[in-house]
Amino acid sequence: MTTHLSYVHGYSEHETRRLGEQADTLAALLHSGTSYLAGSRVLEVGCGVGAQTVHLVESSPEAEFVAVDVSATSLAEARARLLAHAPTARVSWIRADLFRLPFPEASFDHIFVCFVLEHLTAPQQALKALRRLLRPGGTLTVIEGDHGSVFFHPDSAYARAAIDCQVRLQSAAGGNALLGRALHPLLTSAGYAQVTVRPRTVYADTSRPELVGGFTRSTFIDMIAAVRDQALEAGLMTAEDFDRGITDLHRTTDEKGTFHYTFFKGEAVKTKEA
Repeated sequence: MTTHLSYVHGYSEHETRRLGEQADTLAALLHSGTSYLAGSRVLEVGCGVGAQTVHLVESSPEAEFVAVDVSATSLAEARARLLAHAPTARVSWIRADLFRLPFPEASFDHIFVCFVLEHLTAPQQALKALRRLLRPGGTLTVIEGDHGSVFFHPDSAYARAAIDCQVRLQSAAGGNALLGRALHPLLTSAGYAQVTVRPRTVYADTSRPELVGGFTRSTFIDMIAAVRDQALEAGLMTAEDFDRGITDLHRTTDEKGTFHYTFFKGEAVKTKEA
């Protein structure tokens, strides 16, 4: 099965928990404005462990979802998650490669893709492949992050270098942790119309403890800390400097710390001519 994908974060139990924490913490921010009418057929591509699926179903309980992922293990975890949160949800689970999806043309009213394109070697090709599956007038929603949007207080060159390790490792694996800034040109060049991209900004300080804990600490810092061994093996930083960078990132969660990150949410339409 060809994947065109390299998930640099891995498939550990820790990563599963991190994805769930991220999705729950950011649900209001990322899913605001996204809902589907009763009877709509919606494809979620790269559903992973179902962290986003839970919130899609919550926003559109009468829609029919088809959730696809290349990992059988992730799909099993997604089924269990949905069974616990929404046992009556209308979700079909299919293991398939994004570039070889087993659906005829114009099969779906809507497609939802979250945190997938950044891991692909050919994101524009993926968007073109997905456009084929939309009916004319159907919509595509894409959400991606951009690690270049990070800034924080107190600032630290070591912390920024540790973040750059993750960016470089993802690039070496064929992905792009800076993809958010390129979302609009990617969508337009893939043939979509009515493309709009809007920033969804996370800002965390001690007045927002749920974001400090759920995003800064448990989502972002944990993600950077998880690439420590890979970064050292690649010679990107010394162990001492990397560990100092993680320590400095944790300082942003203290009483005098702040943290900022921007996600980008793109929406587009398949025209009749496309």
